Amino acid sequence: MPEATSFAELIFETLSGAFKKRDEVSEVLKMFDMSNESIQEIMNLLRKDFDNGLSASENQRAESSVKMLPTYVRAIPSGSESGDFLAVDLGGTNFRLLSISIRNGQVKDTIEIPPLTQTVKTSDAETFFDYIAHHISLFVKKHDLSDKSLPLGFTFSFPVKQSSLISGSLIRWTKGFSASGVENEDVVKLLKEALVRKGMSSTVDVVALVNDTTGTMMSCAFENPLVSAGLILGTGTNACYMESLDNIPKWDGDQDEPRQVIINTEWGAFGDNGSLDHLRTKYDEQLDRESSNPREQIFEKMISGMYLGELARIVCMDLVEKKLLFKGQVTEKFRRKNSFPAEFVSLVESQDGHKIEEVLKAIEVAKQASESDIENLQRVCAAVSLRAAKVAAAGVATIVKKTGNYTTTIAADGSLFKRHPQFKNYMQETLAEILPEADITLMLSEDGSGKGAALIAAVASQMKKH
Repeated sequence: MPEATSFAELIFETLSGAFKKRDEVSEVLKMFDMSNESIQEIMNLLRKDFDNGLSASENQRAESSVKMLPTYVRAIPSGSESGDFLAVDLGGTNFRLLSISIRNGQVKDTIEIPPLTQTVKTSDAETFFDYIAHHISLFVKKHDLSDKSLPLGFTFSFPVKQSSLISGSLIRWTKGFSASGVENEDVVKLLKEALVRKGMSSTVDVVALVNDTTGTMMSCAFENPLVSAGLILGTGTNACYMESLDNIPKWDGDQDEPRQVIINTEWGAFGDNGSLDHLRTKYDEQLDRESSNPREQIFEKMISGMYLGELARIVCMDLVEKKLLFKGQVTEKFRRKNSFPAEFVSLVESQDGHKIEEVLKAIEVAKQASESDIENLQRVCAAVSLRAAKVAAAGVATIVKKTGNYTTTIAADGSLFKRHPQFKNYMQETLAEILPEADITLMLSEDGSGKGAALIAAVASQMKKH
């Protein structure tokens, strides 16, 4: 008969098994390691796309996966702006009206959120814009602004081909909107016509069509003149920055002062031309394959909140299949696509036991999860988050190197940046490593799509006077 296993041997076997499992999990998560060399490679590829996207040559522009769209916003606030300004913020979830009053560098704002029903969203151009103009009229009267001349910034968070600061055609509706007669039409013109019908054209003047990334940049620039770029890290990701006209061969606007313009990069599509394929993991490929837009928004899929949780879930499923997580057993709930949102990644990364318990209950594994399961779930969330932050930092570093603004502030907004407890730190640490000569501050933007739009209206109206 074989000798009875001693207690010490049992402990050793148990520990060996735990270490072996840990090593196997490490092997999986090693795929998300992003070396400084890889970050540098991303920066070089993105810089090439930036330059091609700004080129006067159609062939070169076609090679770029980023659009590099001029916003026609030529200056950031100087601090001397004064007066009353309006903003209309039309996004996926909300329709918001906002007024800001600037006096002696101080900003006071008033916000209202009128309802936006499915009936209005799916109506026709006249009904849709009359509804917006009607609520602008009510807002102006309610807040005793009727006797003023009010420049308005219009944040329109849908794909638009902009041709000047006050004109842009809707390329296509998204986010559940489908009002007829708006696609391929100038949305500023449609709003102005509705304001005429409501008798508001003498009071309200639409002076700027605004992208939410640009608004983010402007709302921080009012407080901090060192701001040189705007960054969105939320459901999606995008960035804009101030570029010299000398570096924009495709620029077709005037050559007057200020000889600069904010460029909306639309960098979420970086990598759509295949340039990032060798840096993606098999999990990225699966996420892309199973998404509603395969082979599109590749950079965004490595970073943003819409995809971060699902990427973590796909990795967890692989660990479950390998019996390295939850003893190889999970409920159908956790197997379901998109059942692990980015919010869960943030809760797990918080290191708060109660919050982690909430997540375990939500995915229905609370009863079977061991200490090592919880640790491995934390490691998965940390691995995908850290890589996302490093890739986002590579984008920011590319802008810093391109502009030569090594002491600068980047305005940032979005749920991922605001709610993920480690994301900002991960980015700051990465930026310090890859650009040690730079001093880059990431600054949270307060209400870029609303306040930022009104500030753009303030800047635009001041430039108009000059």
